[in-house]
Amino acid sequence: MQSLTPGALDGVRILDLSRILAGPGATQLLGDLGADVVKVEKPGEGDDTRKWGPPYIVGKDGRETDESAYYLSANRNKRSIAIDIASDAGRARLHRLLAQADVLVENYKVGGLARHGLDYAALRERYPRLVYCSVTGFGQTGPYATRAGYDFLIQGMGGIMSLTGEAEGTPMKVGVGIADVMTGMYAAVGILAALRHRDATGQGQHIDISLLDSQIAWLVNAGTNYLASGQLPARLANGHPNIVPYQVFDAADGPMILAVGNDAQFRRFCEVAQIEDVARDSRFSTNVARIQHREAVCERVQAALRTRPRDSWLRSLEAVNVPCGPVNTLRDVFDDPHVQARGAHLRMDCDWARDGAVSLLANPLKLSATPVSYRRPPPRLDEHVDEILRDWADDGTQPPA
Repeated sequence: MQSLTPGALDGVRILDLSRILAGPGATQLLGDLGADVVKVEKPGEGDDTRKWGPPYIVGKDGRETDESAYYLSANRNKRSIAIDIASDAGRARLHRLLAQADVLVENYKVGGLARHGLDYAALRERYPRLVYCSVTGFGQTGPYATRAGYDFLIQGMGGIMSLTGEAEGTPMKVGVGIADVMTGMYAAVGILAALRHRDATGQGQHIDISLLDSQIAWLVNAGTNYLASGQLPARLANGHPNIVPYQVFDAADGPMILAVGNDAQFRRFCEVAQIEDVARDSRFSTNVARIQHREAVCERVQAALRTRPRDSWLRSLEAVNVPCGPVNTLRDVFDDPHVQARGAHLRMDCDWARDGAVSLLANPLKLSATPVSYRRPPPRLDEHVDEILRDWADDGTQPPA
């Protein structure tokens, strides 16, 4: 563990009964900000994602462990304890922790914890200051409330797949579990708001957040475009519904992105591309006109871009402040000097990994007074049982960071 300046959430204790990605993503974010996060897992099994490989992390003996890279992505800055909440002894142990907790996060099916007397209705009188966050596929109410929710299903039901993919091709999901990720982000914000309310009033509350609600919320302009017009948007592949040209084009040696955001940028692009007549053409001179004549203007832009290599275009266009960029592989991303300078790749000491460390994605938040910290690598199942029970004992002390 690193000895660091206390984070903004230092002293906040979080019981994490969630698994997979949305809930663990939220609690990892809060842990990065200084919260003490205890991950409560099923004995003998743990978080489902521990087995979601390959790839798996290689251990000290040179063999693959049972810890997947997927699991590592959302579980740093946590300690693990295995508790069987279906048993009397397990529930007693959990209540021992609840007595010290500020927040409980869970993603059981609706009614799943009520069978064990661990739903919010059963806990709120005993723990009135507790912030209780329930993450589900479809929420606590409504006709779909009892359904299981998975990211892929939610991307389909929530509309994002209808917008993603080639115009005449198959609807496509986003390449990562973005519905889960964004739900975790919303959950973390909701928890912070509820903690502020609790600190002001002494009262906790229940946070009901669902993947479907979150997915629909981050349709942003695509959603409001439909609500304003009543028109279903077409899939535009890499195109933008409100800005043209704003998509992937082919340079002479491969793909690149041209992201023209206004008419002045378009005129500068045309000057660099030596197609000034396009900028003067009334069909293309304004963004509104370019949207109406999308295919025609993109054909002219594409013809020009094929005449030079990508890097040549990037240098010329960046020099006149026309937004553009490469389409990077992940190798390109992590080799990029700017990405390296920003510290996006994190190496954390980890005594059970082969080379004594694991590679993770860093938290993007850069806080000047209370920076994020990386105190603990993702835990092994039940790794910290004795430590947790000692630190969370009812003795009035605060857990160490």
